[in-house]
Amino acid sequence: MSDEQRPTTSQGPQIRDPHAPVNLLRDFEPLDDLPGAPSTTGTAAGTSGNAGTTAGIPIGSTAAPRTPASYAPSASSPLRSLSDIADVADIDVSDTQDGLDISGTAGTAPVPGEARVDLRALDADGGRRGARRRRVDDDPLARRPRASSRVLCVVFGLLLVAAAFGVYWFGVHTETGQSFDDMVETYFAANVPGWFAGLLGAGSHVAVLVGSILFAAAAVVVAVVRRRWWLLGQLVAFGVLCFAASLLKDVLPRPFIIHTTIDAGNSAPSGHTILGVAAATALLFAVSRGWRWVAALVGGLWSVFVALSVVNGKWHRPSDALMAILLVGGVALFTLAFTRTSGMDATGKRRSSAGVQVVGSIAITGGAFACLYGAYVVWQVVPGLLMSAEWARSGAVAAAIILIAGATTLVFGLMLAMRQLTAAPLTKLGLVGAPPAPPKRR
Repeated sequence: MSDEQRPTTSQGPQIRDPHAPVNLLRDFEPLDDLPGAPSTTGTAAGTSGNAGTTAGIPIGSTAAPRTPASYAPSASSPLRSLSDIADVADIDVSDTQDGLDISGTAGTAPVPGEARVDLRALDADGGRRGARRRRVDDDPLARRPRASSRVLCVVFGLLLVAAAFGVYWFGVHTETGQSFDDMVETYFAANVPGWFAGLLGAGSHVAVLVGSILFAAAAVVVAVVRRRWWLLGQLVAFGVLCFAASLLKDVLPRPFIIHTTIDAGNSAPSGHTILGVAAATALLFAVSRGWRWVAALVGGLWSVFVALSVVNGKWHRPSDALMAILLVGGVALFTLAFTRTSGMDATGKRRSSAGVQVVGSIAITGGAFACLYGAYVVWQVVPGLLMSAEWARSGAVAAAIILIAGATTLVFGLMLAMRQLTAAPLTKLGLVGAPPAPPKRR
């Protein structure tokens, strides 16, 4: 038991600061906010043996520590945790941050620096909402993310869209780009291991279509089961925008610069890649906090598989797949900027996620460095590209694989971080009281 989790004898049980390190396995909580599911907030944040901890909030006491039985609700008003109280009762939370008292005992002196809640305000029938009491839902952050989070989504979205069109310009409007695309698409299968080419060969039209449908269907089912109606609307709008982005191939021009082995018509962006990445992104947005990092890993692997399969099968050039990945990422971040109400995590159940922090940080950092290294490899093989040299083939194929994998990793890392940031803004009222502070040593 850490110092942050060690109970004190004078103030009752104390649990750790929510910003302290979190166990990654304990943080993995399946769809924990399903309708009717038992609340896990009282145990997820304090599983180290503290029986008197609830929802990450220190429970103040005047004498000896209280057990949960001392403040158990009546049969007519069953409440499992403070997160349930936040949803069904009017809680008197003072702006002055008085002590938190859930015992209902009169004459208790407030403890400075904490928030005060009196369960005597609850009626016997489950607590009727009083006109003079503030509710958790009155907090603006219970209805929408912070403005800074939405601005970040828009900024990163614009950067990804700009990068997508930068890839299009390089691959279509420059001699070097057309040479690179043509060389990679022509000699891709001959310059990768046989087992890898066989694996990518399994990515047929039917396989990509069926796999993407399964991802999208899972996202819709999860959103409906969790009753995230605003999120469901976001997913529909996101799908429509991605479909519109796939129609750009019929609009964008492709000038003739050099003779290419592959068809000279424009094929950017790749519709198959847009479908695969968009379906995986929808599942990432739909799942609850504990599953987000898992969905990002699975969705990222699926997206890389689809993008490399279309290149291996000579359906698309590498710049087509790369442009599609970046476009979907930009559209996804624009969609997150409009997150509201049921598109967010439930109040009283929000907390940081170690999985999101670890996976997101590694994905963003590793993806950015992979993209830089891939661009460096392209620069190294440029002389061979212009002469169609045989020695440049393996380098060009390696650069394409690195760029596609790096861009996918970067995009999913950004989407994972922004989804957590917009879905679970930590707030005083969203956590049902003032955020807990580390216990003071006496």
